[in-house]
Parts: sequence; C-alpha cells; structure tokens
Amino acid sequence: MHQVCQECNAEILSQEIMPDHVHLLVECDPQFGIHRLVKMLKGRSSHLLRQEFPLLKKKLPTLWTHSYFVSTVGGAPLSVIKQYIENQKHV
Repeated sequence: MHQVCQECNAEILSQEIMPDHVHLLVECDPQFGIHRLVKMLKGRSSHLLRQEFPLLKKKLPTLWTHSYFVSTVGGAPLSVIKQYIENQKHV
C-alpha cells in the first residue's frame, strides 16, 4: 500500500488492518482523485495477495468489494483521526 501511495504522490498517515476491512488515513492530491487511489490500492493488494497465496484464487471470487467509504477530515485534528484508527484494533 505504501508503494502504491508513493507512486501516486499520496501518503498513508495512519493505517489499521482488520480481519475484514482496512482503515487508512491518506493524504492525496484531489486532482489525482481518491477514487483512483482506492482502485489502485485494492487492485495491487489483491494481485500481490493472490500471488503469495494461490489458494485465494480458488476460494474467493474477489478479495475486495467495489464499495468503500471516504470522508475528508475537515476541521478535525489529525491526531484525533489517527487515534480513532489505532483504537479500531481494540473494538
């Protein structure tokens, strides 16, 4: 994920990987488009995971759904958003 962000001039500020989803706090150029970044993150991670774990090809038709949630942080301090993401592993 970090490599994809680097290629797209984006930066992962915080991340938490859950069993069935991922939380990311990403700084992305709005001209590039968050939708493009999400598509690239899902595509690359799916490809690499299926390469590393060939059984996934047989067990799951896809690793990711087409849906995702995106929100801007607006006036919220980044430290609050980072803390929220880090606390997700305890939920």
